[in-house]
Amino acid sequence: MDIDSLNNNLKICFVLPTYNEEENIENIIKQILEEERVQSTDTFSILVVDDNSSDETQDIVKGLISLNQKIHLITGPKKGLGDAYKRGFEFAIDELNADLIFQMDSDGQHDASLIPNFINYIKEGKDVIIGSRFIEGGTTPDFSFSRLFMSKVGNLLVRYVGGITQVKDCTSGYRAIRTSYLKELDFSYLSTRGYSFQSSLLSDLAWRGADIFEIPIEFSSRKGGDSKLALRDQIEFLLNIPRLGFRNTKDFIKYSLVGMSGVFVNLGLYTLLTRYYEVSELLAPLISIESALISNFILNNFWTFGKRTTQSRIRVKFLKFHLASGFSALINYAVFLTLFLVFQLYDILANLLGIALAAIVNYLINSNWTWKDNK
Repeated sequence: MDIDSLNNNLKICFVLPTYNEEENIENIIKQILEEERVQSTDTFSILVVDDNSSDETQDIVKGLISLNQKIHLITGPKKGLGDAYKRGFEFAIDELNADLIFQMDSDGQHDASLIPNFINYIKEGKDVIIGSRFIEGGTTPDFSFSRLFMSKVGNLLVRYVGGITQVKDCTSGYRAIRTSYLKELDFSYLSTRGYSFQSSLLSDLAWRGADIFEIPIEFSSRKGGDSKLALRDQIEFLLNIPRLGFRNTKDFIKYSLVGMSGVFVNLGLYTLLTRYYEVSELLAPLISIESALISNFILNNFWTFGKRTTQSRIRVKFLKFHLASGFSALINYAVFLTLFLVFQLYDILANLLGIALAAIVNYLINSNWTWKDNK
């Protein structure tokens, strides 16, 4: 769809995943339909994707369907939020021919009165609109300190590992997405089934060049029922974070080769300084490490990531590279100490495992921050 066509009547589908939402589903559907009545320009449809609720959710939706043909219901086994959204997206695109898809929670935490704001920005040419809790004007009044802390740390990891530093709220479930991007979506790559689907989806959209914009929302408590966020969802979220950064195997191989060359520079210069120039064993490592970092930076800048466009100056990239390397070194050391002291692992093996994890973290940060691909 081109931008000019966005000024015409849009077919908008609201995809609402549900599991035991009998206390909330009718209210959110009525609120969405009221927004359609008020604006009377675009055509709304509502798709409830129910994971075989054990309560009256499906019966309530079926009752509403009998009164309004714009409401639809598809059902399936409970496999997680991500799986529900994948099924919902496919139905909205293939069966309902939607131009724009909204992601919304079914528990009343998302304010339906903000729907016109989302649509207006889409019609101005944006591709993805996010209802953000973490930009100016956004709030989470009912979050505990621990939940807010975990949410912000999670978002920080997604932003820098996934290469979407321009987005403040990567896990928000209130979004509007142009279906032209969802039609190209590689669902096989987005293998996550739970809540981590949200960050995977956003990272994929950004990687494909979508113009993403955030508007502030207040994320209040759910109106009824219980939260569906389980421990396994949190574990999947953490395990999925490294995957966000690996989209170019060729770059990773080149980065690894540069890293290996840095080892030779480090050890070679250290040997030269201590064996032939009698430089102190305390000073020589500092010189050799910094020389290896400079060598790695030059090779990565002009070979590994040479084709990437960036607005950052060489000094800025060099500083970022140092910061990423320092952070990775801390991870290396922390993993080594944990495996060696706590789990009594052989020291060489513990160090190798620390180096391996640090190398992956180092690549992800540098690939998605220092040399972020701004295509």
